[in-house]
Amino acid sequence: MCQRCTACCKWAGDVCVEDEEITRIAAFLGMGEMEFVQEYTRLRTNRTGLSLIDKEGTTECIMLDGDVCRIHDVKPEQCKGFPNVWNFPGWRKECQAIAVPIKGQA
Repeated sequence: MCQRCTACCKWAGDVCVEDEEITRIAAFLGMGEMEFVQEYTRLRTNRTGLSLIDKEGTTECIMLDGDVCRIHDVKPEQCKGFPNVWNFPGWRKECQAIAVPIKGQA
């Protein structure tokens, strides 16, 4: 369960956004999809799609405003799924989230 520590919003890496997420986020921000793509995304490191950009000179997500996600209501599935659906070795050292077992998964 997320404790809203925002550590995951500051890690280096890719916050992947899929086409349907781009549509949803752009609408939520009151902008066109192309405008959103040009202003807030970049090519993923592995060149297979788009990711949200970081704030200039940091590894902090462009959508983090203080300790609040500007797009929390429509955030990407990648963000929604952490730490229950995906995580990485050592994540507990940085994050205050409490993993909650998902029904049907061991």
